[in-house]
Formats: sequence, C-alpha cells, structure tokens
Amino acid sequence: MLRGIFLLLLCQLVGEVLARTLNLPAPGPVIGLALLAAGLGLWSRRSGPTDVDQTDVGKAAYALLSVLSLLFVPAGVGVVQYYDLLARNGVALGLALIVSTVLTLLATVGVFVLVKRWAAS
Repeated sequence: MLRGIFLLLLCQLVGEVLARTLNLPAPGPVIGLALLAAGLGLWSRRSGPTDVDQTDVGKAAYALLSVLSLLFVPAGVGVVQYYDLLARNGVALGLALIVSTVLTLLATVGVFVLVKRWAAS
C-alpha cells in the first residue's frame, strides 16, 4: 500500500510541477490524475487485465476513500462558523450553485457529443 500512496503522490507532484512550470490552465492534481490514468491504462495493456482492488494503487485508493468523510469535518465547521454570512447571502449562493451545476451539465453533454462524433468518424 505504501507504494500505491507513493505513486499517487508522485503523480500529483509531477502534475503540480507541470502546471506551474508550463503555466497550464488546469490544476496540478487534475494533471496528475490524468497522468495516473494514462499510466494505469498503459500498465494494464502491458500486464493484462487485473482486479484493481488487488493493486497497490487500488489498496491505497480504498484506504483513502474509507476516511474520506473526515475531510468534510472542516467544511461542516466552516458552515457553522460562518452561518450568519451564509444566511445573509444564501439566496445568491443557492442561485450560483444551481446555475453553475446546469452549466457544468450542459458542458459535459456538449463534450460527450463531440467526443462521440469524433470517435464515430
């Protein structure tokens, strides 16, 4: 599992370095995740299909996901701490959440349609 955590952190580090040195518009962790996905795809082609849960990266990911709820504790404390501010601006925040969610869904559908057309040709 230690090797899996090392690989996850290494991909994030490489993504951060690439994002900062090349001034890329995507955040480093997103670039690192893309590198990890590409690396895992190449590895599975080379070694054949395996059960992801049995790999080092799979074990590390499962361990991190099992404690994921702990990451929401600071957000909950922030909501309680800034309740007055949230109450004053709740309508604007709610509207911003709804609009951004709809725009994200529309962008996702648009990308899906473009990739589907591109893959079909």
